[in-house]
Amino acid sequence: MRVLIVDDHAVVRRGLQQIVLDEYKDLVFGEAKNGQEALELVRHQEWDVVILDISMPGRSGLDVLKDIKKARPNTPVLVLSIHPEDQFAVRVLKAGASGYMTKETAPEELVSAVNKVVAGGNYVSEAFAEILASDLQRDASEVSLHKRLSDREYEVMIKIASGKTVSEIAEELSLSVKTISTYRARVLEKINMKGNAELTRYAIKHGLVD
Repeated sequence: MRVLIVDDHAVVRRGLQQIVLDEYKDLVFGEAKNGQEALELVRHQEWDVVILDISMPGRSGLDVLKDIKKARPNTPVLVLSIHPEDQFAVRVLKAGASGYMTKETAPEELVSAVNKVVAGGNYVSEAFAEILASDLQRDASEVSLHKRLSDREYEVMIKIASGKTVSEIAEELSLSVKTISTYRARVLEKINMKGNAELTRYAIKHGLVD
């Protein structure tokens, strides 16, 4: 089986390899430390599964995911993130991922998740599956305001609510300060808020940041 691991930390890539090797002995691994390297490897080789970190320097992990699915629509992508499932899982699955899990649960759940997505299934934790089922039963009028945001707007909102400045966000996402300011303005307009403090309170109330 061919497994591509995309994470900007070498120690994380090695750790993920070891977890999977404990289950599968005959594996070929590829490694990428950013989105550009990942796309090069995906375009030039076939992989049975891509394990993708959603938070890397440079391009948004969501954008990288979408590009991987354009290049290789049938390649399953398992997103691994430091962010809790209720922050990004729904957006990741809508963007084409076959599964979403947190790095905290990787030692216990990674092998099961890989098995499931390689077999053609989708993977989320049992707890998050219950949340999804509950959301489907809710009236459309109850849908949270942040679900109106685009993926990039949502990403910027999370970073603002986490206390990062526009300049810091611009550097992290390799975008201009003006562009980030535009996204911030759109976020505030769409969720009908006046500033960062109100936005942060909203994000905390909805469990989007700690």
